[in-house]
Amino acid sequence: MSNTPLFIGSDWDYRDVMRVYEAVERIATEELRLDVYPNQIEVISSEQMLDAYASMGLPLFYRHWSFGKHFARDEMLYRKGYTGLAYEIVINSKPCISYLMEENTLTMQTLVIAHAAFGHNHFFKNNRLFQEWTDAEGILDYLDFAKSFISECEERYGVRAVEQVIDAAHALMGQGVDRYPKPHSRNLREERDREIERIRYEEQTYNDLWRTVPGAPDDPLRDYADPVAARRERLGLPEENLLYFLEKRAPLLEHWQREILRIVRNTAQYFYPQRQTKVMNEGCASAVHYYIMTRLHEDGLLTDGAFLEFLHSHTSVVMQPDFDDLRFSGINPYALGFAILQDLKRIATQPTAEDRQWFPQLAGCGDWVGVWQHAWREFRDESFILQFLSPKVIRDFQLFSLYNEASAPELVVAAIHDATGYRQIRSALAKRHDLAYIEPDIQVVDVDLAGDRKLILEHRINDGATLEKRDAQAVLGHLANLWGYAVKLYEVDAESGRVINEFPEVAPGNL
Repeated sequence: MSNTPLFIGSDWDYRDVMRVYEAVERIATEELRLDVYPNQIEVISSEQMLDAYASMGLPLFYRHWSFGKHFARDEMLYRKGYTGLAYEIVINSKPCISYLMEENTLTMQTLVIAHAAFGHNHFFKNNRLFQEWTDAEGILDYLDFAKSFISECEERYGVRAVEQVIDAAHALMGQGVDRYPKPHSRNLREERDREIERIRYEEQTYNDLWRTVPGAPDDPLRDYADPVAARRERLGLPEENLLYFLEKRAPLLEHWQREILRIVRNTAQYFYPQRQTKVMNEGCASAVHYYIMTRLHEDGLLTDGAFLEFLHSHTSVVMQPDFDDLRFSGINPYALGFAILQDLKRIATQPTAEDRQWFPQLAGCGDWVGVWQHAWREFRDESFILQFLSPKVIRDFQLFSLYNEASAPELVVAAIHDATGYRQIRSALAKRHDLAYIEPDIQVVDVDLAGDRKLILEHRINDGATLEKRDAQAVLGHLANLWGYAVKLYEVDAESGRVINEFPEVAPGNL
């Protein structure tokens, strides 16, 4: 006997949303065994959603002209009907904040609650990468501190001066993360409290006479056989986190400028796990909302019309456009993540002989929820694909591998749908989701602080992928402005160490 539907029609009030939330929560916790942060659900307008788009999706953020530019562009495209808006934005925080658009129908609000408040929320809380790298409890307090600090800097030093520092820091944001955990890292609340205390202490103890005290006359490197190696060791070089190096070592930066670099660096670090788990995170949320919405319909809590409305949205999200489709922009992470998780469910409950050969430990185990939970907890995109992409999904997506060498006159199909080809395709696709491979490896390798203070950087080239010259020169200009002295970048082969290319030396402009 079916239950009474949760709602009929598209209109809703907050009591309806609460009733939907309770029904979704029951299935999420009892059947999928999801473990989530406390939820905070906020309903916002389309203008507020556009505003959140522009500021990286964070509820509290500092002001910058680029956010206004993005808002104006997105609003124009939305008003003219060229693009739509996301149905939700979710914040990795404790409590986990989910923003729902007030224009959504109640069917879409149900979908969003299942997708964001439970799917994304569970992934944020339980994935090891997020546990190691993000501080869900402290992020909102830290963002509030960052917004207040930069606002005070604008009043004290001028909007233009602050914008120039943020411009340069944003240009280096992709190279402003630690890729490996450092011991005893502070959480963001401690980071905020430590910085507030340091600012207060420096204001109380500042004395201009200290700048007249001469430094030590002895050369600290005089006893080393190799002064260059000793200098690099003392400075902790090579250093891959460019924002961290500038924050600690740039000779001419004021204290407030270093703190802005630290704010941008902490923000970049906060988003770093999300960049490594796009397929898994969206796959998890999509699989969760699909299961919950299906169960609600099976229990009679969703009408046939509401379920059809949901399916229309769901299939649009997890569709993989063909390569010759105007909408094609690569492999859709929603589609790939959802397909792999649905395939894992099938392997666990209805395996074929091929599944038993490729996944002997999973095939027929029956506990597909446990398989999902293990995957969500222990993997990132690269290892998730390498571990769980099956021959069936490869065939469904019609994947094959191309050998594309710049020196070769033709493209060669290197792997097809056979035993060897499946493994090659899986490895090649996993590699395309490895940030260590797809993002440039640029490091500070040397600087003589007692000499000309020229900053030397190296870009270690993988598979012949060099930097785009115009963009690289622009970013080097921002880097030189922060450093205060000339900057030189070399591109070297990662295997041989041979210099492939060098960029013209860039001197600082006005910061």
